[in-house]
Amino acid sequence: ALEGGAGCSATSTGMSAVHCAMALFSPGDHIIAPADLYGGTFRLFERFLKEKGLTFTFVDMTDSNQVRSAFTPQTRAIWIETPSNPLLKVIDIGAVAGLARARGCISICDNTFLSPYLQRPLDFGVDIVVHSTTKYINGHSDVVGGCVVSKSVEHAKQIAWTCNALGLSCSPFDAWLVLRGLKTLSVRMDAQQASALLIARFLEQHPLIEKVYYPGLESHPQHQLARIQQRGPGAMLAFDVRDGRPVAERVCMRTHLFDVAESLGGIESLISFPTTMSHASMTPAARAAAGITEKTVRISVGLEHADDLIADLQQALST
Repeated sequence: ALEGGAGCSATSTGMSAVHCAMALFSPGDHIIAPADLYGGTFRLFERFLKEKGLTFTFVDMTDSNQVRSAFTPQTRAIWIETPSNPLLKVIDIGAVAGLARARGCISICDNTFLSPYLQRPLDFGVDIVVHSTTKYINGHSDVVGGCVVSKSVEHAKQIAWTCNALGLSCSPFDAWLVLRGLKTLSVRMDAQQASALLIARFLEQHPLIEKVYYPGLESHPQHQLARIQQRGPGAMLAFDVRDGRPVAERVCMRTHLFDVAESLGGIESLISFPTTMSHASMTPAARAAAGITEKTVRISVGLEHADDLIADLQQALST
């Protein structure tokens, strides 16, 4: 109901949700995807599904010309992830979904970073939405799960069949936990994104920070687009440190309130080094193409007080 779809399948993990959606395609089909997507999704596409006969082209999806140039006669779908993980690029959902529809293709959007509280891709023309409910929808870091929401009844039936046939359904207790977390989704996200904006502004002014990636900042290249298609900027952000990997790793290891972990969306704040964590499965060349460097740090902002989190980052950057 939150996404406004015709049907939803609850899955055992976020990657199970991705797999169920991709089961709509057949060997020889071609899918266009963003270069800077979640490392686990990239691994599934590039290493597992390629072996099953699917082909992929990875592009900068903020550039519509790159998307148009990627189409082939075999293209069947565009995979969207917005904001992207970890660089928080904001993709024009309506424009990309329109390109897919004009070519007789479907569009699928990973909405994990924002949840349906802050963004509803189906409203902008997307056909299927996937979530890792492990993240914001559950919000307490005590369950793994996913879901696939379809605009059409036909897609919903196909995905439900796949989910059942492959044994990828969410367990009853995990489903109960996710529904429990869902009750506080709006309260959590309002508080978390308010803190994230304060942290992003602090980092933007820090002399050791080269760049901050956060759609809530006026300096973000897609700031205005985010204001149009999102109800808020979300609670994920990333930044590049000036002195490269040694400083990036030091910051991650010397924070006290931020736990070092590659998950996200829980009530506790997390910090991670994408190169060796969430995007370790990407080749160095793929990370470079995505713009993910060894100076990039990613943060998931939790419910701790913003002043305490800023003080923690200040001391980690100063040590």
